Amino acid sequence: MNPDFLKQERFETKICCPLCQTDLVMNWQRDNIPYFGEIMHISARCQCGFRFADTMILSSKEPMRYEMPVETSEDLDARVIRSTSGTIRIPEMGVTVEPGSVSESYITNIEGVLQRIRDVLLTASRWVQGDEEKSSRSEELLCMLEDVIEGKGKITVIIEDPLGNSAIISKKAKATKLSEEEAQKLNTGMIVFDVNKSELVNDVSDNVQPLGD
Repeated sequence: MNPDFLKQERFETKICCPLCQTDLVMNWQRDNIPYFGEIMHISARCQCGFRFADTMILSSKEPMRYEMPVETSEDLDARVIRSTSGTIRIPEMGVTVEPGSVSESYITNIEGVLQRIRDVLLTASRWVQGDEEKSSRSEELLCMLEDVIEGKGKITVIIEDPLGNSAIISKKAKATKLSEEEAQKLNTGMIVFDVNKSELVNDVSDNVQPLGD
């Protein structure tokens, strides 16, 4: 693709539908989202029923890690900006939430992040009801989360973003620039256009690991 196309606010391209092989119009819409930077929405719909929608990052910042100890109820109010390329970790719980091709960006607080993880744990606990060991571990993690939300427990929340579009906004949060090697090990979750390489890279992983080992 010609990189000059990406400078336009809106344009269309034609592709071949992967299902019925007819010509298909793909719509490209440029946008700017606070904290997330310049992006391009991509969508297509064929009369045969095939649909496609994705988002391409057009800009990026320095790869960053934000680390914050959550020790009091006040810490739960710290603002969290999580882009679709952000990975969330809670090392004390063995929790890792990695971005995937359908991951969402959002602005919330620490408590909101914990509630999202709790929802994942509740779903996972139903999946492993027949496994006593995993079920017990799930209950343990749920109890740990509840203690933290009630201000009775302590954890560390870490957000790593190879594109630098995620952050924890708090005086207690420690910001560190990731090395190139560390950034390359992280998933982006979105289509990223690398102008230097003139190619599209699409990370389709969607890995949430709430139970640990």
